[in-house]
Amino acid sequence: MEAVILILTLLLVAFMALGVYAGVKAVRAAKRGVDRTITHARRSVEDTALRAKSYGQPGVPGELAQLRLTLRTSMRATQDALNAGAAEDASLSESLGLFHRLSAHGRELDNDLKRLEREPDRATVATLLPDLRERTERITHSAESLRWAARDRAMQFADDDLAALNAQIDLEAGALRHWTTEEPVAQGDTAGHSWSAPAEEGTPPSLTPPDPRLHTGYPWQKSAKPETTN
Repeated sequence: MEAVILILTLLLVAFMALGVYAGVKAVRAAKRGVDRTITHARRSVEDTALRAKSYGQPGVPGELAQLRLTLRTSMRATQDALNAGAAEDASLSESLGLFHRLSAHGRELDNDLKRLEREPDRATVATLLPDLRERTERITHSAESLRWAARDRAMQFADDDLAALNAQIDLEAGALRHWTTEEPVAQGDTAGHSWSAPAEEGTPPSLTPPDPRLHTGYPWQKSAKPETTN
């Protein structure tokens, strides 16, 4: 009896520990979801503000905002493309590693641009714009190269798979059309057999001349009147 109670107690403790573990995991997952939502919302607000600055503020502030917006848009698009491709193609893991290294340079440039937005000396910032523009172009060019290479790779795999599928379908269609036809039934020789009625034998011409009194003529002919003599 004591052994049964001990086993039940251990099972109860195990279930309680499992419940606590599941609860902690659920809380952490919910916290990560909330953090992602907050990060996404903050990013959307920042992008909207940068877009408004790039169009609404001319000069140095507008150009700095445009550089930040271009950098963030390119890096985010590349990150989404690589993450989506890596889920189906393990060969993109090295590309993801390169992108992570590139992201470090991108974050550094974004922080520099963000600090310069609050810089009151616009003349000094204007002298730094060519270098900032070049750094932005180099980073975005590398990001776009990775993004388009991953997309071209995915499209090539899709084309190869479609070509193989088309070849298999053509083979299957040819096999379905390959059927055996029966030999035509040999018909008997019908030469000399006639389905028409036997030809009637001709009757010999009559030797008795026709009686002229029996010839009444045609209905449209007028009968000849006898001549009268006075």
